[in-house]
Amino acid sequence: MPLPPAPTKRAALLPTEAYDAPARSSHKAARKSESPGAEAVVAERPQVEDFDPRTGGELEPPLAYVDEAPAAEKPAARRRAAATEPAPRRKPKSTGPSKLFVLDTNVLMHDPMCLFRFEEHDIFLPMIVLEELDGHKKGTTEVARNARQASRSLDQLAGAQGADIGAGLKLDTTGHGEAGGCLFFQTQALANHLPSSLPQGKADNQILGVVQALREQHAPRDVVLVSKDINMRVKARALGLKTEDYRNDKTLDDLDLMYSGALALPADFWAKHGKTVESWQSGQHTFYRVTGPVVPSLMINQFVYFEAPGEPSLYARVTEIRGKTAVLRTLKDYGHLKNAVWGVTTRNREQNFAMNLLMDPEVDFVSLTGTAGTGKTLMALAAGLTQVLDERRYTEIIMTRATVSVGEDIGFLPGTEEEKMGPWMGALDDNLEVLGKTDTGAGEWGRAATNELIRSKIKIKSMNFMRGRTFLNKYVILDEAQNLTPKQMKTLITRAGPGTKIICMGNLAQIDTPYLTEGSSGLTFAVDKFKGWPHSGHITLARGERSRLADFASEVL
Repeated sequence: MPLPPAPTKRAALLPTEAYDAPARSSHKAARKSESPGAEAVVAERPQVEDFDPRTGGELEPPLAYVDEAPAAEKPAARRRAAATEPAPRRKPKSTGPSKLFVLDTNVLMHDPMCLFRFEEHDIFLPMIVLEELDGHKKGTTEVARNARQASRSLDQLAGAQGADIGAGLKLDTTGHGEAGGCLFFQTQALANHLPSSLPQGKADNQILGVVQALREQHAPRDVVLVSKDINMRVKARALGLKTEDYRNDKTLDDLDLMYSGALALPADFWAKHGKTVESWQSGQHTFYRVTGPVVPSLMINQFVYFEAPGEPSLYARVTEIRGKTAVLRTLKDYGHLKNAVWGVTTRNREQNFAMNLLMDPEVDFVSLTGTAGTGKTLMALAAGLTQVLDERRYTEIIMTRATVSVGEDIGFLPGTEEEKMGPWMGALDDNLEVLGKTDTGAGEWGRAATNELIRSKIKIKSMNFMRGRTFLNKYVILDEAQNLTPKQMKTLITRAGPGTKIICMGNLAQIDTPYLTEGSSGLTFAVDKFKGWPHSGHITLARGERSRLADFASEVL
């Protein structure tokens, strides 16, 4: 079949006769052979603006432009046209008119990528924000690094081809297609009517004045101040201005929605699924293939349990999900003395779930959350020592933690890196003391030699020097991970090389880092992003086993 002539307009708008046109040998010959009538029809066709992407790419032409071809030929022509037509650009989802967000300086220093996370809405930066950003860019702190990155992003937007600061800078010019709005800078003085009791020289009050002036200038459009400063938001509300917290850094709005890693099967589980369950034995484990309404709520490596009076209990882990079918595998009981790990036996259901994850060589990333005294550090260390010294699966244990003090800092610490980390590793010493007492038959000399061997296999490292490292066949423990930001968490987890296992532990109720909440913590971020990955697992430890005093204090204090 001869090729049709090259279209001068969109393919969907070509006349049907164009598909049956003879092939042309050159551009000149094509111009002579094209009929002026066809050209006129094409020229009179609707332009690109009439194309509606919501119709799936097939726009029905108006009656004035319907071709005189037979009805049987039109569907085929439309299909060929739709096949050659480029896909329309996807627009950001909009639920209403776009807003104008005025950003406070602390938002840019908290998340330098915040400029591209407001979808189709526009962003306005007051001049005082640029001044404050410039004042915080010096230094090696996380805030200084974020300020420099935000400045670089602003420079790229302003230096893009065709950028016009007066008309607004398109936020998608640097490759961030999800940002559909524009960035505006304050290029002139804005008159505001703030109360005289507010000092005009303060940066916060200048930003509030800009927000009030913009609200009057752009009425009835919504002008919203976005700030991480609670007092700033309180003052804005007192002045009748709209304000919001920056919420794009939060993985979860409510901690109750966090993935727990375990699911209780309903009481009628066997009644609904018993007839379709297949079971078989493989080694020490029993496998169940389940089909039914419970399958869509399951995830890979999620633990399921069934407990009912008068019926046998089931404790299993999801190992495979295919469509509407899931495969469950029973667990190893580490609560029995014969399965003790370095002399440690689990005391409750969640601890047994956690130990199954810690001892599984196929699970590369384990996250443990829970209140104080649930046994996170003890179990992680016991599993690590067994796999390093007994099974020789890993070469050594590397332990680190976020060095965030509870109260005032005590100043600089003397010594080497490991000696400086010593005061932060009191939890390690306490748990090693417990683990050293589990070997009762070795005598005093044997325990001393064991402790020396254990110390030689545990390395204490500072997170400040992790950039650029690669851990090979290591068992890495990140303690107090709730004090890490998502960026720090990514930096640490990406250090893992072949054969390395990473354990993240923390208590989300004990966050000491300023500006971090339970929803924006790096630990919450990691748990949410890794759930369902075949080589990761998470469990929330619910019951404290430290002492009755610690359990009561966790509940009432």
